[in-house]
Amino acid sequence: MNNVKNIAILGSTGSIGTQALEVIRGNGGLFRAFLLTAQTNADLLIAQALQFDPAYVIICDKSKYQYVKDSLANTPVKVLAGIEAITEMVTHAEINMVLTAMVGFSGLEPTIAAIKAGKDIALANKETLVVAGELITGLAKKHSVKILPVDSEHSAIFQCLTGEDNNAVEKIIITASGGPFRGKDLDFLTHVTREDALKHPNWVMGSKITIDSASLMNKGLEVIEAKWLFGLSAEQIDVIVHPQSVIHSMVQFEDGSIKAQMGLPDMKLPIQYAFTYPNRLKNNFKRFDFTSYPNLTFEKPDIKTFRNLALAFEALNRGGNMPCIINAANEIAVSGFLNNTIGFLAMSDIIETCMQKMGYQNDPTLEDYLNTDKETRIFAQNLIKTNALKGVTI
Repeated sequence: MNNVKNIAILGSTGSIGTQALEVIRGNGGLFRAFLLTAQTNADLLIAQALQFDPAYVIICDKSKYQYVKDSLANTPVKVLAGIEAITEMVTHAEINMVLTAMVGFSGLEPTIAAIKAGKDIALANKETLVVAGELITGLAKKHSVKILPVDSEHSAIFQCLTGEDNNAVEKIIITASGGPFRGKDLDFLTHVTREDALKHPNWVMGSKITIDSASLMNKGLEVIEAKWLFGLSAEQIDVIVHPQSVIHSMVQFEDGSIKAQMGLPDMKLPIQYAFTYPNRLKNNFKRFDFTSYPNLTFEKPDIKTFRNLALAFEALNRGGNMPCIINAANEIAVSGFLNNTIGFLAMSDIIETCMQKMGYQNDPTLEDYLNTDKETRIFAQNLIKTNALKGVTI
């Protein structure tokens, strides 16, 4: 067991978490799921614990703690509850890597705790860098911790940059599928439902990221994340719509040469690469066949119709706590849309209004980020409750 890499999977019942467990199962003896966590899905967490025999599981919903504990009573698995338990457990001496696959802002404090404990981070929770990129990257450097991107786009850029340490990057090109509403106009988007938005053409993902993909906010968050992961300015980051999702992203160097990372849309590959970096392991994942994709197409994103991408670039340029504001506003807006409380286009209005009304801070501390997140959520929720968005059906 000495050569086994012990991995904490934060968010093991979500899309990334379940695929990470598939990678672990497919590489028997190399990895152990040492810690598994879930927000509310107690049944799946229990099933995972019975199959993968982790040392610990954590259910964030404390009302389900006893149920999970009783269900695992005849196993050696230790059961804990609450987000604070995650922040404490990621520092465990036996953990080698922490996969942060929790949804949204909730991943920030556990990630900080893991970095301070010297744990390498497999980062699937892009909101952590969106909210506090300067803080997180500074801590990683201080504690000599690797941040290995799991998002397919950022993993692609990371792979293209491997071996290019001495070569200057002119720009990166992040690809977007365009989501289920590519090419649609504002009139069409006025009438779309949550069911329409959840039908992504290429990827199987959780509901929040799927809605973000449909609104192009996911691409906006990836732009901000890329700035911190790769030390770039906004002017060095382009977004292009590539409906086939075969080229996952590209890097253009100062000589004009472009490297692209290609493959089928399958999150298991970037997960495995993060787990094994700098090595590549043989696997049985389905292989890409060029003859099945005779046409790869590209087009500019429509940022007038899908305003979230433009708002994200604005937040990136303003810096400070503005990315934190758009992230918090977006999480509330997406929740409102998924609950059928607001329409699709209202999400952008909520985000833009929060950007205009919330207090701007140029050099925020962790406490400032936490306060900004809390205050923005309250403000966004009140916008929805009071029907305060003019001209928008809520």
